Amino acid sequence: MTDTLPDLLAELAALDDPKIRAVNERHGDDHGVNLTKLRAVAKRLKTQPDLARELWATGDTAARLLAILISRPRAYSADDLDAMLREARTPKVHGWLLANIVKKSPHAEELRVRWMADADPVVASAGWQLTSVRVAKDPDGLDLPALLDTIETEMADAPDRLQWSMNETLAHIGIAHPDLRQRAVAIGERLEVLKDYPTPPNCTSPYAPLWIAEMVRRAAE
Repeated sequence: MTDTLPDLLAELAALDDPKIRAVNERHGDDHGVNLTKLRAVAKRLKTQPDLARELWATGDTAARLLAILISRPRAYSADDLDAMLREARTPKVHGWLLANIVKKSPHAEELRVRWMADADPVVASAGWQLTSVRVAKDPDGLDLPALLDTIETEMADAPDRLQWSMNETLAHIGIAHPDLRQRAVAIGERLEVLKDYPTPPNCTSPYAPLWIAEMVRRAAE
């Protein structure tokens, strides 16, 4: 198999499974490629920034996922990543772009601040996701009480993806910062966001009070 753009698109098309596509479409994703097979293609290609840009430019979801896997995070400017995030409307592309490129980019903090203030709730959700990382790993300079103020006033009525990211930040504040834990739990209990979210056995509930309690319990073991 050659690795030109047309050949790769043909390879991805051949890997498309209607059953996988049907499952993904229920979650807002429009591709049917088994992700293990997609990662195998990426492993063969290794890092290829120029090819990654070509794959991204096709607009095809499977091609964009492959592009993310063969990208070099430092090859993108802040404006590049901002444009890519705004184009990444499916949940899987959005999530992989953040996890595999933006979080590893030297522009992550600049983009976090930029996106937190964005009027587009999907873009703002990315800012909150990056904030969750800072809350847990590098909180110096963050105004955590102010974040809790915003969560308390805005999370209940936020669109789904933004609400999920704000809730994640709430949980991480409660988990990582004992001095704010009681307030974080109280906010979660009052707002009841994701309280009834269906959670499989042996998985942690995304409902912040339960999430916080479980992670604190594990840390104490």
